Amino acid sequence: MSHPLRVKVCGVTTSADLAAAVRAGADLVGLNFYPPSPRFVTAETAAALLAELPSAVEPVAVCVQEPCAVLAERLRPLPRRPTLQWHGTDPPTADAWDGPLVVAFNVRDADSLAVIERYLERCRRRGRLPAALLADAHVAGMYGGTGRTAPWELLAGFRPGVPLFLAGGLTPDNVAEAVRVVRPDGVDVAGGVEAAPGRKDADKMSRFVEAARAAAGL
Repeated sequence: MSHPLRVKVCGVTTSADLAAAVRAGADLVGLNFYPPSPRFVTAETAAALLAELPSAVEPVAVCVQEPCAVLAERLRPLPRRPTLQWHGTDPPTADAWDGPLVVAFNVRDADSLAVIERYLERCRRRGRLPAALLADAHVAGMYGGTGRTAPWELLAGFRPGVPLFLAGGLTPDNVAEAVRVVRPDGVDVAGGVEAAPGRKDADKMSRFVEAARAAAGL
């Protein structure tokens, strides 16, 4: 079931965690294809997980700093075509990916928002906007999974013209405040609902989804 506020549980690595995320009410489930991450999954593991994912839940492939052509070949064998969530510098424009594209940006200050606006203008000139943007915390040398919160007050008035997901240090205890301040279209969580890196906590996932939706008035 789709909701006005969409919840993405990212970094799922096991069948049990996938099932728990679905039971908790996740709208999207992220699989991490970045080898240095503790949440990295192989193509074989990803294929097995996607075979179990209900059709109503959207799969997302999280990738870092790789050309879209390379990613297309890597993801082609999967049983379902995932949305691509791209992290890195100089992101591809939306027309470079044959499917939904979510581009992540590390946000620190007003200059960070200007970078996003310039990227969107590049996409407009190419005739296609991304499916969504993801605003994460800025930590030098890291591509998400930092455990730091993004600047919520700065993002509160930011309306890029495409759906905006908020990430960065979200937990069951702070997601309600984040939703009330930023009013994003979606929230993205990984470490904030884990018992250990790469291992989710079913209770935390349920409390996270419940708190986020309650704050959105759902």
